[in-house]
Amino acid sequence: MSTIMFCLVNKTAPTTARRCLISHLRVFTRAAESHLPLSSTHSRSLALLPGTRWFSRGTSVRFLSHGTAGRSANGRTRRYILALSGAAAVAAAVAGLVANASHFQRAEMAQKAPRATGETEQEGDILERCKGFMSPPVTDIDVLRQSKGEMRTRMEMLIMETQAEFCRALEKVDGASFKVDRWQRKEGGGGISCVMQDGKVFEKAGVNVSVVHGYLTEEAAKQMKSRGKVLKGKDGKLPFTAMGVSSVIHPKNPHIPTVHFNYRYFEIEEEDGSKQWWFGGGTDLTPVYINKEDAFVFHNTLKEACDKHHSQYYPDFKKWCDKYFYIRHRGETRGIGGIFFDDMDAPSQEEAFSFVKSCARTVVPCYLPIVYKHLKDSFSEEEKGWQQVRRGRYVEFNLVYDRGVKFGLATPGSRVESILMSLPLTARWEYMHEPAEGTQEAEMLEVLRNPKEWV
Repeated sequence: MSTIMFCLVNKTAPTTARRCLISHLRVFTRAAESHLPLSSTHSRSLALLPGTRWFSRGTSVRFLSHGTAGRSANGRTRRYILALSGAAAVAAAVAGLVANASHFQRAEMAQKAPRATGETEQEGDILERCKGFMSPPVTDIDVLRQSKGEMRTRMEMLIMETQAEFCRALEKVDGASFKVDRWQRKEGGGGISCVMQDGKVFEKAGVNVSVVHGYLTEEAAKQMKSRGKVLKGKDGKLPFTAMGVSSVIHPKNPHIPTVHFNYRYFEIEEEDGSKQWWFGGGTDLTPVYINKEDAFVFHNTLKEACDKHHSQYYPDFKKWCDKYFYIRHRGETRGIGGIFFDDMDAPSQEEAFSFVKSCARTVVPCYLPIVYKHLKDSFSEEEKGWQQVRRGRYVEFNLVYDRGVKFGLATPGSRVESILMSLPLTARWEYMHEPAEGTQEAEMLEVLRNPKEWV
């Protein structure tokens, strides 16, 4: 029998936090009643954010346990642990928790105080961590072990872990397995593409890791300079290392949103041997039909991760996301956004990496509850047709505007199949398509033309 652990706290929770908790508990209740898992299961627990951990017991269902509890009036921390066994007990208990949600205080996703400069979490043995990956890493394990403390190694380990955790969570939902495709780039480096097609839940799901190095082409260097990068190469050559994890998930059911995330690290060596480095990335949601509760859960999860590092990160990166994922020739955003940032090289490399790590670890908790919530939603032919039209917009953005696609296609030896993995298996373009006024489709279009605040 499965054992589920909850961390309950006192009753001073803000309204928005209670709404988020209630939403997650409702999803959990449905999963328990339907004997559905909440995420992939491993023999070990995996931290999603500092202070937040998935707990696993054999083949048990897993739920979030938060490390920061509220404090009572006398300053003492009040914590209650509830252990339940069996799906029926879980469903009954969760229903009671939802009914009495006013007694909860906000469940923190992470400590609010920023990490001290130079402080890093224990990242464990390289070889042991590699055992949980979908494939051996791109870089030889012996090389990684010898350079354990270098940022390139730490980032490669993070993106490999992110790929594995997300793939296994999706496999648990769908029942199908990812095809793992390793590839090499003759100019230097390579990647691991994990793709699932025609599954029960996902029409096409891809989670890619790439670790490449070599010299920037003139075209790629121009793109960097257009973003304000002052690059000084030697004899016209700019040695670079680029790595990242990227994913796009296209579900079959139009009530399950498409999700995209990408987290990356770039390093350039200049003629004097000095290095420029920066991080970039983000996570965004593209629903076919608007659901305010889903939008809140998604954005609030990202906000919690951002707030741990700086209170201005979420509002700034949310605006950046809306601006970046904008289809100018249509006058609409690609979806309801999330966060997006680029060229992050401050306040320090350690803190920038810590922030990226926090964001990467929100991938499962910000998306999987939404998937389970809509897993059995029925849909009509008309709703499926609207999904196909919206996918057409997705294709337009990726091929016309996306910087990652442009950079990849401009890089010698790049793998076109992996770059274009983000495109859906099916899409549709209808001439002069405009939804009827007052419909759900029209409501969705209004949100895309006028981005909203969800948290």
